[in-house]
Amino acid sequence: KLFFTDYGNAAKVERCDMDGTNRTWIVDSKIEQPTALALDLVNKYVYWVDIYLDSVEVVDYQGRKRHTIIKGRQIRHLCGLAVFENYLYTVNSDNLNILQINRYNGTDVQSLARLDNAKEVRVYQKRTQTAVRSHACEGDPYGMPGGCSHICLLSSNYKARTCRCRTGFILGSDGRSCK
Repeated sequence: KLFFTDYGNAAKVERCDMDGTNRTWIVDSKIEQPTALALDLVNKYVYWVDIYLDSVEVVDYQGRKRHTIIKGRQIRHLCGLAVFENYLYTVNSDNLNILQINRYNGTDVQSLARLDNAKEVRVYQKRTQTAVRSHACEGDPYGMPGGCSHICLLSSNYKARTCRCRTGFILGSDGRSCK
């Protein structure tokens, strides 16, 4: 799945399959400018920052169990968001501080460091890099991913795929080759 935010005409948090199909709104009310998003892959939660409402909120992958982690002036102008163990990590774009927020107790906020020009934060940890089973976009005997001549995108599950073409090309009638 691909999770993303949109604050165009109607602000929302959405998910879809990697090929863009099965697009689903998971948050579409009481939301204004969702800018940063992070996933708890183990517990299947989606966290986001709303810079207009000065809040960090969470829902499960289906848009249920919504609640506010923290809200108010203390977390104004946040950009970037990452989750690791009991904490959320984010950047305050005003003072460029890296903040650590306890995701179970939003009153526990600590400034960890100041980094010039910081706009994003990522946590890399071996446990978040799950082992990959065989999937529909593996290379075929000719080295083409999923048998696609340009781009292979996973679809509704790891056994399904959609072929796409780079800009300037169109997908052939075979659904695999680009012309």
